Amino acid sequence: MYENLFSPITINKCEIRNRTAYPAIGLLYSDDSLLNDRYNNFWETIAKGGVGILTVGPLGVDFLGSGNTGLTLRRDDVIPSYQKLNRLIHDAGAKSWVQLMHVGGYAHPFMIDGQQPIAPSSIYSSYSHTTPREMTIDEIKEVQKSFVEAAVRAKKSDFDGVELIGSAGYLLTQFLSPLKNNRTDEYGGSFENRTRFPREIIEMVREAVGPDYAITIRMAGSDFVVGSNTDHDTPEFAKVYEKAGIDAINVTGGWHESKIPQIPMDLPRSGYAFLAGNIKKAVSIPVMASNRITTPDEAEKIIRDGHADMVNLGRVLIADPEWPNKAKAGHPEEIRPCIACSQGCMDMVMSQKPVFCIANACAGMEGDRKIVQTKSSKKVMVIGAGPGGLEAAIVAKEAGHNVELYEKADDIGGQIWIAAKPPHKSELLEFIRYYRAMLIKYDIPLHLNTEVDVDLIKKINPDHIIIGEGAVPIVPPINGADDPSVMDSWDVLKNDPGLGKNVAVIGGGAVGLETAMFVSLKGTISPDVLHFLFSYDAVSIERLKELVFNGSSNVTVFEMLPKAGQGVGRSTKWILMGNIKKHGITLHTNAKVTSIKDGLITFEKDDKEEQMQFDNVIMAAGSKSVTKLSDEVKNLGIPFDRVGDCVNPEKLDNAIHGGFLAAVKI
Repeated sequence: MYENLFSPITINKCEIRNRTAYPAIGLLYSDDSLLNDRYNNFWETIAKGGVGILTVGPLGVDFLGSGNTGLTLRRDDVIPSYQKLNRLIHDAGAKSWVQLMHVGGYAHPFMIDGQQPIAPSSIYSSYSHTTPREMTIDEIKEVQKSFVEAAVRAKKSDFDGVELIGSAGYLLTQFLSPLKNNRTDEYGGSFENRTRFPREIIEMVREAVGPDYAITIRMAGSDFVVGSNTDHDTPEFAKVYEKAGIDAINVTGGWHESKIPQIPMDLPRSGYAFLAGNIKKAVSIPVMASNRITTPDEAEKIIRDGHADMVNLGRVLIADPEWPNKAKAGHPEEIRPCIACSQGCMDMVMSQKPVFCIANACAGMEGDRKIVQTKSSKKVMVIGAGPGGLEAAIVAKEAGHNVELYEKADDIGGQIWIAAKPPHKSELLEFIRYYRAMLIKYDIPLHLNTEVDVDLIKKINPDHIIIGEGAVPIVPPINGADDPSVMDSWDVLKNDPGLGKNVAVIGGGAVGLETAMFVSLKGTISPDVLHFLFSYDAVSIERLKELVFNGSSNVTVFEMLPKAGQGVGRSTKWILMGNIKKHGITLHTNAKVTSIKDGLITFEKDDKEEQMQFDNVIMAAGSKSVTKLSDEVKNLGIPFDRVGDCVNPEKLDNAIHGGFLAAVKI
């Protein structure tokens, strides 16, 4: 099973056990640029999970290129700490790489003590919101020297290879791009001049570390920024890298400032594998594919079909470090899913906070959160098969308790079924796939269509109870909230009813906007129809866009706050708001709905009263916890915990993490 994925591969002289790689991902587990136990525990766990290459980093090569928020290899005194880390990685059977980074004009001044960032040219950066100063020739040589010195330290630190980051819009990419490089000296202008900076670094590093040490580069398959390099240009860069001494090329998507999603759910699975295939055609060295490679089947297909020689498993290994081991053992259904939500990873990095994972309660906290086998097994009754209850049941059983799970509905999953209905949210259903597999693995009795009350609890007489009662929609205090035209967002998402030409959504938070998107897609063409019409030139490109974005309902959203999108993550909000605009959804912010009558909405905006007529009105004002059963259980004298929406509605990470923590403390 997965014979391509789990075949060995050699990069330079380094033999790797399989074709999986963990790429460098900023974790922010220290504020002093130094390794600590939290980093070591995290990476050791991933190494033990069976990955082929584990890439540590990114590590800054100098202060202006990384600041103090990330790890660094700019000093000799850090070498012993990396030697210790590499012993952990190697003992687990993985090979260790380190990514060397300089962000150039992407450096935020607050990260570098208020100094001005440096870049090939003094051109404003929409990412760092500042204008860097142009590097002098002496500074260019100094940065190149810093890369070389860091690479030498990496070799002394017992890393098996070094990776130069030439992607994401960072310094090497800035030299390559005509959008960021308008120099007129030997480092700007022609193709040869723009590639000179990274080429010289590669040649200098190769000379310093010797011919038998692995050097790789992570490159953008396409910058995905108007005016910069495309996938027509990048194969030529790859040829330069190979000739200069690179042993393998790690191909990712575009820049951080790209307006095309790079890693969220909106990007289809394996959506950028074609970029790796494009590079592979141009070089003879191994190529790695990246971005949204989620399942072993997808990874195997990428390698089998010749898109790449290896696959990067970034966030999926944060969600489940055991991904390679489970796949190799023939149990892919037991892989805990990464749903590409970005909430625990990219949202945290953008907020300068430590990375965690909504799906994996132990990620980044491996030293503190552990499942310990109990010495005294207890009868545990878990009530509610939402994500909180499911996680609690699995963890309690794994710890050695006698667990039974009760659910009033006819299937597990709770509100996941509703949350997965809006566009690009179907990945959430992977949780149901995972928990079903784990219930089977641990042989946990599941009682569906069973509404638990106090009498049933007394009959079961458990030693411990975990309750996940869920939540119900909030009905805002609006005159006419019970008008016949009014529907609830949960009902709309769950039952997909027919709707009229003009639809209002009251509530512009995450649920309201996602409901609006769900409605706006009704009546648009499917991806299959789009592919058919495009393949046969049946209609014009402009007409195809109309058919994709213009549905059968005109949608208007009313939000009381000055801005819509409360509760949407920082790294994905721009995507959602962009889609709202593309689909022609009207947003009324600072708009308070005061009454509804026969579909006529009266609202106050800018101290004026206005009215609009709609065929349907959808309430999306949030949800509130249900605590009826847990309030009654207080009187039974049985220890219990509450998890999920009955504690904190609409927070999936709180449900899963809460379920884990409730179970491990039994």
